[in-house]
Amino acid sequence: MAEENTPEQEGIQELENASFADMLAAHEEEQAVSRLEVGQKVRGTVVAITGDAVFVSAGSKVDGLVEKSELEQDGVTSVAVGDVLDLYVVHVSPHEVRLSKVVRGAGSLIVLEEAKAASLPVEGKVTAVVKGGFSVDIMRRRAFCPMSQFDVRPVDNPESIPGKIYNFVITRLEQNGRNIILSRRVLLEAEQAESRDAFLAGVNVGDVLEGAVQRLTPFGAFVEVAPGLEGMVHVSELSWSRAVQPDEVLSLGDKVRVKYLGSETDKKGGLRISLSIRQITEDPWASVAERVHAGETFSGKVLRLSPFGAFIEILPGIEGLAHLSELSWEKRVNKAEEVLSVGETVNVKVKEVVPEKRRVSLSVRDAAGNPWDEVPEGFPLDSEHVGRLEKRAQFGLFVNLAPGVTGLMPNSLFNNTKGKNKFLKLAPGDEILVRISEMDLAARKLTLAPAGEDAEEVGGGSVMRSEREAGDGRPARDSRDGRDGKPRGPRRDKREDGEWKKHAQSSSSGNGGFGSLGAALAEAMKNKK
Repeated sequence: MAEENTPEQEGIQELENASFADMLAAHEEEQAVSRLEVGQKVRGTVVAITGDAVFVSAGSKVDGLVEKSELEQDGVTSVAVGDVLDLYVVHVSPHEVRLSKVVRGAGSLIVLEEAKAASLPVEGKVTAVVKGGFSVDIMRRRAFCPMSQFDVRPVDNPESIPGKIYNFVITRLEQNGRNIILSRRVLLEAEQAESRDAFLAGVNVGDVLEGAVQRLTPFGAFVEVAPGLEGMVHVSELSWSRAVQPDEVLSLGDKVRVKYLGSETDKKGGLRISLSIRQITEDPWASVAERVHAGETFSGKVLRLSPFGAFIEILPGIEGLAHLSELSWEKRVNKAEEVLSVGETVNVKVKEVVPEKRRVSLSVRDAAGNPWDEVPEGFPLDSEHVGRLEKRAQFGLFVNLAPGVTGLMPNSLFNNTKGKNKFLKLAPGDEILVRISEMDLAARKLTLAPAGEDAEEVGGGSVMRSEREAGDGRPARDSRDGRDGKPRGPRRDKREDGEWKKHAQSSSSGNGGFGSLGAALAEAMKNKK
């Protein structure tokens, strides 16, 4: 039978066991600390904050220590207990682990060499732009950062950099510290790679993300969707409107919601992330029937010109077509460029809306008003007006009286007047005094006669008198009257009608003037026949 230990012996045994456990724990602690290396990046949780230090759990029983001043902004501590920090190991001993966001302050050559060997970030202040890069002050020593190593993308405005503080890594340390070469790009690429892997692991196509606008270019906007990681919203994905430019809807620093469309790796190994703002907003065509109605007038922006008309945006994302025939009352338009330019703002009237076909028909000329609607009041029969010769034709002169209103003075009405020679010498653009002799509003035709002194006949009298009455006060018998003396109505000389038609179809008049005949004139000619 084994002898039982006395109470004294049991106490000694417990003391020995406790000492062994303490030694084992201390050994394990030293082993854990020894696994940390200078330059290693660790992620730890803030466990305590004292007057001048912040303690961080670094994965071992020895908490890491960070100087409180390093985590302050404007004199206020920027962290709290429970916050997670990414830090670098700058010193390791069995009883202490010092951590830091970056190596800073004054330091010896040995500190610089250790920072280089461990690829530790060092804090530097850019002092000047020099040939090929920047002059940087690190730990009270002058260093050089090549322009290509300052950022992951070309530096657009180098002059704005001096005076700012950044983190760098030392890539070359020679001549006892007299030749120090730095790189900021190495740190940025490492951050991007880490951020990229975390981003791709947690995102799916179609996800809606939040980000901040970092850059604006003519072809789109770059939005930061993760620390150091940007995606591009192409200009076509900014808005339903095709006329929008990035700087018209976004500003640097704007917080935006974007849809993740996917990503791909380019030829250089870079990640291209495609985003969309447009696809998380409502399609404007879904409610076009409630917002746009035939007969309404809008102020629109010309988006593009085509051989058959102009596409004009009347609401964001809603564009319609104004056909060539709907661009002007004043002249026949052969090319939209003759009267409109891209980016121009014009008033348009809606002629038709077809939501299911995403089509809106517009008219620029209807929005301006049909000038022939004002002819009866503005140009009554026998009234005199000053017009400008538009062009000379075989059977008369086409005279423009107002924008979109042109009439014809037949040769027969001025051949026997005192103004004949004057009329024959007129050039396009010259002014001429005319009288409204006949009017056909349905066909948009005005027949003009000379007025004033020019209207006097060579043998006395005037065109007006000869047209209206004979010397005895009785109505003059016109060549257009029948044998019984009864008027047959205005003479319709086939050659003259042909001249009207040619004028209506000419590039200088076309849809405009009296000759905005189009189908109306063709129908009138058909009925006459």
